Amino acid sequence: MILPIVAYGSPVLKKRCIDISIDYKDLNLLIQNMWETMYAASGVGLAAPQIGLSIRLFVVDASPFSNDENLSIEERNNLSNFKEVFINPTLTPLTSEVNTFNEGCLSIPDIREDIVRENEILIEYLDENFKKKKLKLNGLRARVVQHEYDHIEGILFTDKLSSFKKRLIKTKLNNISNGKVNSDYLMSFHVLKK
Repeated sequence: MILPIVAYGSPVLKKRCIDISIDYKDLNLLIQNMWETMYAASGVGLAAPQIGLSIRLFVVDASPFSNDENLSIEERNNLSNFKEVFINPTLTPLTSEVNTFNEGCLSIPDIREDIVRENEILIEYLDENFKKKKLKLNGLRARVVQHEYDHIEGILFTDKLSSFKKRLIKTKLNNISNGKVNSDYLMSFHVLKK
């Protein structure tokens, strides 16, 4: 089932999420719904807060990047089959080397900005079967994972912008939080009670 994606301005996007256990209710169905929702919105990652759940879970499928001819053949090959479920992850930067890439977010449609992130990370997590896994990632795979990991930490990519850049997009962000945005996918907007 395709779920609405929570828009910028919703408090759930700013909360640090909690771990889940193997007996989390309907976990397999939730993961299936997250995949469907992400693909319907043409995303490469989706975190649980983006569908209104404050739990440490996200999904990633970076294969759309494997068609980018600006990337090396090795990186395109690495991206082509990078599809994973991350439950209760912990992330550690492995180097001080960083790179910049133009990012967007399904919760913040029509805004893209250059974001600096660590180039190489270690992520330890549980997969959908609660099997422990550990991955060393670099390049775009590391970036996609860091973006989604930030979501479960209550951090949005716009939080990484300079105050000047934030001022430049403030009107756009306010419009999104007020539901004044066109999107090709189903969205949910936070309504303030008066």
